[in-house]
Amino acid sequence: MAEMKNAYGVRIHRWRSSSSGCAWEVRDRRGVVSRLIEAPYPRGPMSCAIFLHEIGHHAIGFGRYRPRCLEEYHAWAWAIDAMRANGFNVTAAVQKRMADSLRYAVAKAQRRGLKRVPRELLPYLETPAAT
Repeated sequence: MAEMKNAYGVRIHRWRSSSSGCAWEVRDRRGVVSRLIEAPYPRGPMSCAIFLHEIGHHAIGFGRYRPRCLEEYHAWAWAIDAMRANGFNVTAAVQKRMADSLRYAVAKAQRRGLKRVPRELLPYLETPAAT
């Protein structure tokens, strides 16, 4: 955890008790950038995935990918790759969380007027079959 924070110059604004996160940047008057996240403390595979997803936003760079749903895809891909590279278990629940999150992001972008869905996100256009 400390290694990831230090590698990307990220500060923890607050540890969340919920399974959600947020990443953002702040620039002061001198132009100095502070990279901040809120995420659950990484205790298990799910909280680790959410924590790394928020770090991933800083690792890939804000605004590098447009539309926003594509940035979400790359942040998730970075998080999953980081979990595997560090020997963390990528469970079925983590993969489902990623897919659900990306389906939501694509649907939100379409509601807001997205005309062309990026190729990487085509698998997330469909809703999963009810079980």
